[in-house]
Amino acid sequence: MTIKEIAGLAGVSISTVSKIVNSKDENINAETRNRVLKIVKEYHYSPYASAKTASTAKTFVLGVLLKSASNSRLLLDGILTAARENGYHILICDSCNSAEEELKNITALCKYKVDGVIWEPVNSQSLQYEHHFAKLDIVSVIYGSSLPDSSYCIDFSALGYKAARILTSYKHRKIACLLSPGSRRSQLILEGFKKCLYDNQIPFAAGMIISADSDSWYSDIAARKYTAILCGDFTSCLALYEQLYNVHFRIPYDISLIALKDDVPEDLHYPPISGIQVPYYELGSYICQDLIGRCEKREHSVSDIYRECTLDHTASLDIPYGIRSKKIVVVGGINIDITLNVDELPHSGKAVSPSRSTTFPGGKGVNQAIGAARLGHAVSLIGKVGNDYDSALIYSAMKENEVDIQGIGRDLSASTGKAYIHVQNDGESTISILTGANQHVGPQDITDNERLFENAGYCLLPTEIPDAAIETAAQTAKKYGAVTILKPTLLEQIPDSILKNIDIFIPNRLEMAALCPGISTLSQQADTFIRKGVHTVIITLGHRGCYVKSPDYEHYYPAVGFVSVDNTGAADAFIAALASYLLYGYQLDEAVRIAGYAAGFCISRQGVVPALIDRNSLEAYIKKVEPDLIH
Repeated sequence: MTIKEIAGLAGVSISTVSKIVNSKDENINAETRNRVLKIVKEYHYSPYASAKTASTAKTFVLGVLLKSASNSRLLLDGILTAARENGYHILICDSCNSAEEELKNITALCKYKVDGVIWEPVNSQSLQYEHHFAKLDIVSVIYGSSLPDSSYCIDFSALGYKAARILTSYKHRKIACLLSPGSRRSQLILEGFKKCLYDNQIPFAAGMIISADSDSWYSDIAARKYTAILCGDFTSCLALYEQLYNVHFRIPYDISLIALKDDVPEDLHYPPISGIQVPYYELGSYICQDLIGRCEKREHSVSDIYRECTLDHTASLDIPYGIRSKKIVVVGGINIDITLNVDELPHSGKAVSPSRSTTFPGGKGVNQAIGAARLGHAVSLIGKVGNDYDSALIYSAMKENEVDIQGIGRDLSASTGKAYIHVQNDGESTISILTGANQHVGPQDITDNERLFENAGYCLLPTEIPDAAIETAAQTAKKYGAVTILKPTLLEQIPDSILKNIDIFIPNRLEMAALCPGISTLSQQADTFIRKGVHTVIITLGHRGCYVKSPDYEHYYPAVGFVSVDNTGAADAFIAALASYLLYGYQLDEAVRIAGYAAGFCISRQGVVPALIDRNSLEAYIKKVEPDLIH
């Protein structure tokens, strides 16, 4: 392709083409210049050798001089795409964070007489070399966040604001910002974060800043009760996610995360953390188009590259737990249940020979937690397991049933509790309990997990753990407005300091007789506890049903007609269902009747955890026999 042919295609003179390709086109209108340049680029025209020696000759080659190419994949992609679309080639130079290497690259780009350069200086002192480009009329644009305001850079303040705004749109007000201290990027993100808080009437406090270099992040999060964290970079967010996972935080249920995602391949974005991609690609495209516009002496239309910075997904975002549906907190024993089927229960002087044995996770804390979870509620369990294989069975069962295990601690000096259950053919049973780690649950275990009570509607308290822990749990539950239900297992007396914080008291007939010696009637026994501050007393009577009394209500409920296979855990199934349906908004009378069906299903099958019924099955059955009970 010759200059004469280019002139013919463009409909201009040869001299006009020569002036344009040699940047001597000041008096040529923009329409003509752009038409000629379009043809020149399409046909890959190069000036004659004499023109090539001139410093003003166009090469349609741009230089990209980067501080470090290793962190600039998306930026380069944007530059290369824009260059290709405009008929330009790219020479990429990597300074490797070296000022010496940078000067060598500047010399090389000048030697090749590129039309323009996108330059990310190693440091501010590097700008002294800009005269090398100016001397040869090479147009240069500066890129870099640590350089003067006139340079091209990512507006991390805008991104910080955008990320914080997403969290506030999810109704979060307790927000922390995880940042790397001392960086210009972190300063800008924090500016945007603060501005968003101000615009949403959320007071800022120094404690909202969490250092990515700190080892005290867990105490910071737990103490200040953050519901969401904005992470300034994806790498720090990944580390935080792993640490939160190791202490059993569920994301996004317990805490929401959002991160600014850097130049990281998408296939590395696991686990799924919601984020905003830093617009390196868009910025690269914008800078390249602007540089080409300057080289060709035409205006470059300004675009808002941050308008396209959208949230990639919402996997790690949710509204705060405090404004979700209320949950159930269970504080109680955690055991492994070893069930032995026998023809008759053991008694003094006679050995028994079991026909079979089964092993399942159990303990009243586990039973009630799983029972409530199967009935559709979010449930947190607080208790202790030992340092043994049995603990793995507990964690596995909790995970399978979606019970929150953040409150389950591991006691390295004890074994997981065990219950040895003898069940005879008619379903009657006896239980021997080896308490193990359950005996080491103390008030501190409750206070350490106080945040689990913040959105609790009900707190279930089976007394297989020390009184001090029960008392603290009851106090904490009342502090957060939760209704408390106490099951007095293994207690011959209950301190008044516990009873004053109990709303519903559910002993069986033998437990009540032991707690009220000399008082024979159910009504009088119930009155004993009502006078001590309990609002409602429910005495379970096995195959006879249950008796309910409160200051303004008294009623006997017969048992539902289920054949007893194993009566172990019937009370746990009853309590889990009672709390679940009271939390669903059912009246006490309705909830007690539904709970009776749940207990009936439990005794009709072997074991406790395997016999706990799910909500759909329970309601489907009840609708057949009492269609008006479920609503």
